[in-house]
Amino acid sequence: MTLPILEQIESQGLRDAFASLRKDLIHPDGPRISTMRNYRFAILQYDPKDEFALRAEVQRLSGDLVANGWDVLTISLQALLINRVRGEGQDWIDKVIARERSASAKNLQRGLNQLKGKLAPLIEGPEGLAADCSRRILDFQNENPGRADQTLAVIGRAGALYPFFRSSALLRHLDGNTGNLPVLLLYPGTRKGQTGLSFMGELAPDSDYRPRIYS
Repeated sequence: MTLPILEQIESQGLRDAFASLRKDLIHPDGPRISTMRNYRFAILQYDPKDEFALRAEVQRLSGDLVANGWDVLTISLQALLINRVRGEGQDWIDKVIARERSASAKNLQRGLNQLKGKLAPLIEGPEGLAADCSRRILDFQNENPGRADQTLAVIGRAGALYPFFRSSALLRHLDGNTGNLPVLLLYPGTRKGQTGLSFMGELAPDSDYRPRIYS
């Protein structure tokens, strides 16, 4: 079955973004995903409804990079958060669920705020998910020394953390804590101007982004 014209255009846009990213990664003089030598971060922005098409493109890029002698580390923010929640213990989980249900019965927004308050310490700040990402990246680098110019860390599944997550804060806390490996954040949302991004197309646009944005 032929895809509708609009979907074909959107799919082509995603492929073009990955093609530009690949070209900048496999550069004769080393990865060129950033204009700053000591800031090797990039963002690939995509429409949240294209999540599965995005995953296919990530697999295609990873396979291509590996075939060219690269190492690729994939990090799921969803899995990191689940691990953190489990680490709090079942008693903590049961209490959080009970309180959220009780608050939501009175007011849905109140229930959401209750849940945000409990999850925020697990997600935010330098000791939040940024610390988990940093550990994974540095451990991977130690296991594969001397390959900073042929390694890509891909951070994805950010959409599963909506509406509790701010990717600009994650990148800010990762800065200086990745062994200068190239890091790609997969960003579900919409682009606003040159540097503005709206997470999931729902939150207010955040312009606090230094990385190059591919979209």
